[in-house]
Amino acid sequence: MLGRAVRAHWGIENWLHWVLDVGFGKDASTVRKDYAPQNLSLLKKMVLNLVRPVPMMSLRMKRKATAWSDEERARVLGLEFI
Repeated sequence: MLGRAVRAHWGIENWLHWVLDVGFGKDASTVRKDYAPQNLSLLKKMVLNLVRPVPMMSLRMKRKATAWSDEERARVLGLEFI
């Protein structure tokens, strides 16, 4: 039972890191000064959590949809679009 719990935890960890590395290019980032890497990492995780609930779209398309459309961006952020 303990082994299953550990594997489940690492499965989640590996999946999150893979998404950040591949979807957001975390490993390719050249940001190195002061607190910028930590701040950017936190922002990427926040964006991932905001766009993840959108069904039937790849992460790439979710990010593009929110970047292209004010209505979609407002919906993802839980705001009313006027």
